[in-house]
Amino acid sequence: MNTTVETILSHRSIRKFTDQPITAEQLSTLIDCARAASSSSNIQCVSIIRVTRTENRELLAEYAGNQAYVSSAAEFLVFCADFNRHQQIKADAKLGFTEQTLIGAVDSALMAQNCLLAAESMGLGGVYIGGLRNNPDKVCSLLNLPENVFPMFGLCLGYPDQDPGKKPRLPASLVLHEDSYQPIDQTELADYDETMRNYYRERTQGQNEQSWSEQISAILSKEARPFMKDILNKQGFSQK
Repeated sequence: MNTTVETILSHRSIRKFTDQPITAEQLSTLIDCARAASSSSNIQCVSIIRVTRTENRELLAEYAGNQAYVSSAAEFLVFCADFNRHQQIKADAKLGFTEQTLIGAVDSALMAQNCLLAAESMGLGGVYIGGLRNNPDKVCSLLNLPENVFPMFGLCLGYPDQDPGKKPRLPASLVLHEDSYQPIDQTELADYDETMRNYYRERTQGQNEQSWSEQISAILSKEARPFMKDILNKQGFSQK
């Protein structure tokens, strides 16, 4: 197994960081790695906001659901779908299509994952902050995001100050379908549920023994940010 595969398979989310800074050279390399990601039709519709002001970090941590590591990480990057840049090139650009929202989301994720994998290869760690979408209007205002720019998620980066266990993923048998979509194998699912129960039991000293199916059922029993369409429309996305 080569080092690239080892890095990918060793991924863990890091939420506690040391005070050691990321050097300017390291950050430059991480941004270069992000920029090297694939881009749909070479549209390159992503901008990254590096947030350095303490007061802004603290506000973003609050907006994201009081996630303190947003302010304590060495670096915090916000990945934004950005078609404003294209509108500056072509004033009458045909924007606002749902397809462009999908492209912006996909390209943001590709760039961010490149960035995180490169960071992990340097001995750094990180965690994605989708919680920014709890208050996207406030995030847009704080970061001065114009129309046709939307904050997809944030990424904390820094030197790990914790060694969390690796969270088990769904087995390949439940993820990989051959030739056509297949119904879920209930036996495989039951085995994975038990694996997750054991994981949470050990991680929380017995305070949480929730299975994956129970976790997903709870999440999908409530609305998922029902305000999202309105704020996307306001920023110029998914209007048609």
